Amino acid sequence: MTGTSSSESSTSGTLDVLVVGAGPTGMLLAGDLAAQGLSVTLVERRPKETGNMTRAFAVHARTLELLGTRGLADELIATGTLLTRMRLFGRLSLDLSRLRTRFPYLLITPQYEVERLLERRARAAGVTFRYGTELLGLSRSADRGTVTAGIRDTEGTRSTLEAKYLVGTDGVRSAVRHALGLPFPGESVIRSIVLADVRLAEEPPSLLTVNGVGDAFAFIAPFGDGWYRVMGWNRTRQASDSDPVELDELRETARLAFGTDYGMHDARWISRFHSDERQVPAYRTGRVFLAGDAAHVHSPAGGQGMNTGLQDAANLSWKLAAVLHGHSADPEALLDSYHAERHPVGTKVLRASGAIIRLAMARTPLQRAVRTAVTRLLSVVRPASDKAIGMITGIGISYPAPRGSHRLTGTRAPDLKLLEGRLHDLLGDGAFTLVTPPDAPTPETPVPLVHAHWTGDRTTTLLVRPDGYIAWAGEHPDPEALRHAIAR
Repeated sequence: MTGTSSSESSTSGTLDVLVVGAGPTGMLLAGDLAAQGLSVTLVERRPKETGNMTRAFAVHARTLELLGTRGLADELIATGTLLTRMRLFGRLSLDLSRLRTRFPYLLITPQYEVERLLERRARAAGVTFRYGTELLGLSRSADRGTVTAGIRDTEGTRSTLEAKYLVGTDGVRSAVRHALGLPFPGESVIRSIVLADVRLAEEPPSLLTVNGVGDAFAFIAPFGDGWYRVMGWNRTRQASDSDPVELDELRETARLAFGTDYGMHDARWISRFHSDERQVPAYRTGRVFLAGDAAHVHSPAGGQGMNTGLQDAANLSWKLAAVLHGHSADPEALLDSYHAERHPVGTKVLRASGAIIRLAMARTPLQRAVRTAVTRLLSVVRPASDKAIGMITGIGISYPAPRGSHRLTGTRAPDLKLLEGRLHDLLGDGAFTLVTPPDAPTPETPVPLVHAHWTGDRTTTLLVRPDGYIAWAGEHPDPEALRHAIAR
């Protein structure tokens, strides 16, 4: 850990969890843990008053389900625009209304709206926020079973925070990842992407407009308040991130991709960036975890970045809470399952977003022929388009199940109608939910459990995790197998 100085002090008391990074991933995680009665501090390098005109703008169906269980989805939906179709490469249109969910659409809203609601929830749950606080280094104590973070505030005062667990949600340049000495292998996929929020004199024909032609591709999405998020890339205009950028450059790219710039004007902000595909090899190192962009980063194609991070947080939070409350029979195996489940998902997202961006950048006749073939396949073969929609929206993501498990084990639980109400509403308190026939007794368990019942004559028993995935299922009553599943 970084050395101390005369102005360094130690913060007394051991936290349950220290979260580093106050983006959406960190705030969802911290709020979940605090809502379970755990002591949580969230530190963020940026000052609180720093503006955050962030890149993310899309909230997919699976993320809306997670926000819905936390009572935030409806309020967030009111801030944006709903899209029932995603149009790619001009001809391909993916119909999101086919999704079997309460949220069969894509929500276009600025990331700062997501952060606003998550911060409010986290503060109400008791999370301590420390903005303007930089992580200097980490040290771990096997004897004490803790990790200690060296930090420095904006006045240069150094101190330490001790916690039982630490989670780095501090973005692509993660100080936590660097402190652990973990590699971040991968490559730059695309350079000199121009991003801006603008006004348009002409409304595009589609709510979500994406197209690639020759040496350029561009993207336009409405926020619903008169502002549009525009992204453009021009193969002939490559520059470094630090080079100045003007709206005329983005106008030119839009005209190449769409044939018009729709009268772009009054950019409230504009920037240039590059896009990498990288993934850390280990999401867990002892008592330290990585989530969100600190663990994986990819192209913005498909709008999956923020969504994947929020789903990381939902997966990890209940596992940390179960271990800290002493509810897990095998704490190490439960915490290891975070990497085992989420690392493959991160890999799939990298591949999916990479495929989209490469198809959009198609230049040679062969590449364009491949794009045409993929477009035709997804347009006419419904199982293929359903799989693509499930991956992009998160609805189709499942986790590995033990050999011999019921076919539902590891899959996302739909929002079932039960005697006690909708399943996703019952998941809001962070407990497991057991779904059984009406006459089944409530089992004695060492963990918090909500017992709900089918409205009809189904005999299937489901044990649903707090993050909405099915931990165990059986077609006939099997108390011993259920007890074993709960303990595991």
